[in-house]
Amino acid sequence: MKSEPEKFQSQSLSAPVIAAVVLAAGESSRMGADKPLLMYRGQTFLENIIAALHDAGIVRVAVVLGHHAELIEQSIDLSSVEVVVHQDYRQGQTSSLQAGLRVLARNEPDGVVLCLVDHPAISAETVHELIQRFESTGKAIVIPQLNGKHGHPVLVGREVFNEIAALAPDQGADIVIHRYRPQTGFVEVSDPGILIDVDDPESYLKLATQK
Repeated sequence: MKSEPEKFQSQSLSAPVIAAVVLAAGESSRMGADKPLLMYRGQTFLENIIAALHDAGIVRVAVVLGHHAELIEQSIDLSSVEVVVHQDYRQGQTSSLQAGLRVLARNEPDGVVLCLVDHPAISAETVHELIQRFESTGKAIVIPQLNGKHGHPVLVGREVFNEIAALAPDQGADIVIHRYRPQTGFVEVSDPGILIDVDDPESYLKLATQK
């Protein structure tokens, strides 16, 4: 029987090329500690997300760091990903996303899975389902949902990259996501991790006490 990584990597040669970007550049001011280094299930948040992406068959992953970038690089083995140190991370999340997409776009992937370090409980199965839906429907954007509630990560197609790149620092990527609503596919998953947003000590405690 194939392991999860082997199963997901057994794709046809015509499958779309999918990369991923993990946004981990923020100051974690509400948490009071660096979220990329918080622990969950024996690994840091960042390691959990990277593992889920690799296990889903994604080879190229860009991790965008900013605040305490050097500390994070020293604390975690990031040799399997491409680290993007974004000096202007204080401009906001959109600028970090743009920095990550600029690096990934050089190799012209068909789509990119957008991950936030705030969502450490996502599963490889969910990422794989997003890729499958993207491949089978040709939708510009694919979003997971649980019981009708939309979550993360989100997969965006190549045609969306330029519009994200054109956003001003004070504009969120959701502006582009809403613009593409008619060309968006939704995937109903059984993964509660898509809705778990860890942004403060209270939400972290809730995550830590979950089974």
